[in-house]
Order: sequence, then structure tokens, then C-alpha cells
Amino acid sequence: MAFSDLLEQVGSTGRFQILHVTFVSMPILMMASHNLLQNFVADVAPHHCAPHGNLSMSSMGARDVLLATVPLTENGTPERCRRFAQPQWRLLRDSSSESMQDDTEEIIETENCEDGWSYNMTEMSSTIITEWDLVCDRRAFKQMGQTSYMGGVLVGALLFGGLSDRFGRRILLLISNLMMAVGGTCAAFSTSFTMFCAFRICCGMGLSGLVLNSFSLIVEWIPTRVRTVVGTGTGYCYTTGQLILVAVAYCIRDWRWLTLAISLPFYVSFLYSWWFLESARWLVLAKKPEQAVKNLKLVARLNGRHAEGDKINLEMLQKSMKKEIACSKNSYSGLDLIRTPTLRTITICLSAVWFSTSFAYYGLSMDLQKFGVSIYLIQIIFGAVDIPAKIIITICMSLIGRRPSQCGALVLAGTMILVNLLVPFELQTLRTSLAVIGKGCLAAAFNCCYLYSGELYPTVIRILCCLLSQNGMGWVSMMARFGAMVAPMVLLLSEDNTWISGLIYGGAPIISGVFAFFLPETLAQPLPDTIQDVEERGLGQSDTKKLPKKEDLVMKDSSSVPLKEPV
Repeated sequence: MAFSDLLEQVGSTGRFQILHVTFVSMPILMMASHNLLQNFVADVAPHHCAPHGNLSMSSMGARDVLLATVPLTENGTPERCRRFAQPQWRLLRDSSSESMQDDTEEIIETENCEDGWSYNMTEMSSTIITEWDLVCDRRAFKQMGQTSYMGGVLVGALLFGGLSDRFGRRILLLISNLMMAVGGTCAAFSTSFTMFCAFRICCGMGLSGLVLNSFSLIVEWIPTRVRTVVGTGTGYCYTTGQLILVAVAYCIRDWRWLTLAISLPFYVSFLYSWWFLESARWLVLAKKPEQAVKNLKLVARLNGRHAEGDKINLEMLQKSMKKEIACSKNSYSGLDLIRTPTLRTITICLSAVWFSTSFAYYGLSMDLQKFGVSIYLIQIIFGAVDIPAKIIITICMSLIGRRPSQCGALVLAGTMILVNLLVPFELQTLRTSLAVIGKGCLAAAFNCCYLYSGELYPTVIRILCCLLSQNGMGWVSMMARFGAMVAPMVLLLSEDNTWISGLIYGGAPIISGVFAFFLPETLAQPLPDTIQDVEERGLGQSDTKKLPKKEDLVMKDSSSVPLKEPV
């Protein structure tokens, strides 16, 4: 009897599984809120230098003061980062802004914004930009805020992966919810930008722990036949979360209250997570089979299968987990990902695919202001496009295969981004449409990544990725998080050259689409059990030299599937 059979015995899709998946998935609705929070709390409002400190505005209008203190740009808007060294009242007598600009450039001395900035707050009433004046010479700090958060996500992935193997999924899920709640609350009441970044790092680490342990708890309590459906459903929770963020941000225009609002639900998740049952699989591998038996009996009672639950004992459980226990006794490490030619090619190509997909996805999603429309509207469109994109890519993967679907999604996404560089800024509808198609393709590429990667890695590494140290999937997921961390910094390049960031964001997916072409197709192919199977499938051989016998301990396990996460 396999563990999947034991799970069927206690009720694999009963009342317990429905409640379990529902409550574990609820925090996923708020994950997108933290990932994309920067779009709203760091919205850069139109701004210009504040008037000189000794200038009285009681006897003159604000427009007159602006004309006398701030030079104009070529298109007639106030200069953002410079002002006249002395108020130029004579300019008020000039009949045209063009003559004012000409005089200003020729003979009038300018200086930096010594008295701060004035902001035109239309989208948000308060942001971290206006709070700490993160403009002009300090504009790089805006991107640093998002990079620090994504750095926290990366650190959390490295930290929580090992800790969950040692201490269990449930306790780490509790800690992750608490980190998200406390980190977000403290970030909302930060008194400095440094403090804000520190607590955002805490939120990023908590999000990684939430992702890893939520999906481990989900896939380890449900049968193989419904994992694809459940994985897709939880992925749509993340998509829905993007729309929830827009609604909350539209109602709450102050960055502090907005940050607090999206953090408070994690306190609720923390409280009810105490009632989650620890994974029976992990309990057996952690040498706690007695507790695993208790949990399985409780699941059987909740599903109305009292008689079947009473039959479960330690001997039955250990037999059902024989293959997983044998695998856990073998030593596999990250070096196994590059030890053989085919597996090395797979790892290199998947690293490029995951990095560029995440890199372009967050590069496009975190630069909403460049489209010239309301950030609320564009965020709704960007979030909603994920729904049809994931449906289309799922159909494509089933009909034409994983490799052409992965290549096509990446190349099309990159092409849309590059074509957008050629569209004049005035054609906002066309620019937005191309960007939406590109973002949808990147969301589809993400969806393909999770399934494709799990099918490419053998069971001896895939089991580790699901139950132990997440070697294969853990590495490529880390590359994705690294791409998300680098993406905001590339936006700084567009300060001097508006096209260069788009060229990088568009070129990366196209290049990785070429890398994906060298991956083997897995449609209708059996999942590889050993590294030897991967080599034979990749090289098209059947007589390849045998690898160490330790891999022969692991037979085909249809219940081993890749851990799926929504981000």
C-alpha cells in the first residue's frame, strides 16, 4: 500500500481537505498585496521645488510664485529638481512661457531644491515618496525599497526551506503569518526610510515562508488526481489578490493606513493556523510516526470514515511510506543538478527561464506610471489578464506540449515589450494593450514553469524538492526571486535613456525562450525516477552507463509532484 492509498482510505477529498485547502489558501489572497504594494505607496506624484523659505505667499498667487521661482521644461511643465537661486519677479511680466524659458537658460542662475518639494497629490494623499522626499538625487531609494523587499523574499526562501524540513510545515507557517503581520504593521508606522526597508525585508521573508509551507501543507494532504486543479485554484487566489489590492488602495489613499490594512488579515491567519494538522508525510520522515497516525485518524473522523481510521496503525503507515523513507536516507545535494550532461543542461536552461520570467514580470508590473493612465485602472487590467492567460497556457501545454508553450510565451512577451518601445508615448491605448499582452504572456510562462520544471527533474530530486530540501525546484525558484530583486534596479537606467530598461526587460525573455528550446519535451512522457532516466530521455539512449545503485531504491512514485506556488 502506498501513502496515496492510505490517504484514500481516510478520505482524500472529504470535508477535511475542503476546509484545509480553503483556510490555508486564504492568506494567498493578500500575498499579491505585499508584492505589488510599491505601486501605490511609492507612487511618484508630480512635483517641483518648494519656494524659498523667506518668500511670503500672502500677497501673491501660488501660480505667480511658481513662475517666479521654478524654471520650465521644454514642454512647459515646472522643472522637478531645480529652482531659481533668487525669485525672478520680472518673468511675470513676460507674455509667453517660451521667453521665460529662454531667459532662464541664458542668464538666470539655478540651484537644487534647498527648501524641499511641493507635490500634486492626485492618486494618493500620502506616499513614502512625499514622506521622505525620495525624488531627484534620492530617486534611487524608491527602487531600493522594492529591491530590499525582494531580497527578503530571497533570504526567506533559503532560510525557511531548511527550517521547515527540520521543524515542520505548521510551526513555520505560524511564524510566517506572524512575520507578515508584525512586519507590515511596523512598516506602516516607520519613522524613517531605513526602518521601512528593514520591516519590508521582514515581510518578504515571511512571504517566502508562507508560500513554501502553505503549498507543502496543501499538496501533502490531497491526492495526486486533484493536485493540478487545486494548484490552479490557489494560483487564481494570487490573481484575485491583485484585484483586492486595487480596491483597498482606491479606498485608502494614505500609504501608512494602506500598509496596515493589507497586513492586519495575517493576524487572523496566524490565529486560526494553530488548528492546522501537521503533514503526516513529514511526521514520518521526522521520526514521529505516532503523531502521524493520530493525525490520519483525526482526518478519517472529520471525513466520516471512523471504521477506516481505526484500522490505521504504525506498521501500515511505515509500509506506505517505504519509498519516501528509503529516499530520505540517500544523500543528494545541489551538485546533483549539474553532475551529468543532460541534467546540467536542464538546470542551466531552467535557471535562465525562471530568472528572466520573474525579472520581466516584476519589471513590467512595478512600473505602472509610465503608461500615463490611472494606476488603479492599469493594475486592474494587469491583474485580470492573468485569468485568461493561465487558461490559454494550460490548453497549449496539453495540446502542443510544454516546450513550445514555454518558448512561445517567453518570446511573445519579450516581443510585446520591445515593440512597445517603438510606439509613440501619445498612443496610450496601444502602449497599454501591448504591455497587457506582454504581462499576460509572462504570467502564462510562470504557470508553465512550475509544471514543466517538476516534470524535468527526476523523482530522487523531485521528492527532495517536495518533502525535504527542495533541491531542484528550490534552485530555480531562487533564481526567480533573484530576478525579482534585480528588476527594480534596472528602472534606474531609464532616468537617462528611457528605452534602455524596456530593451533589457524585453530582451531577457526572448533570450531565455531560446534557452527553453534546448529542454526536452515532457508531454505524455512518464516522470523520470532517477538521474539515469533523465540522461536516457535527454540523450535518446537506452544503454547509457548505469549510475550509482542508491537511485534504484526509488521506484516510480506517481504521487510525487512539484510544489506549486503562485508567485
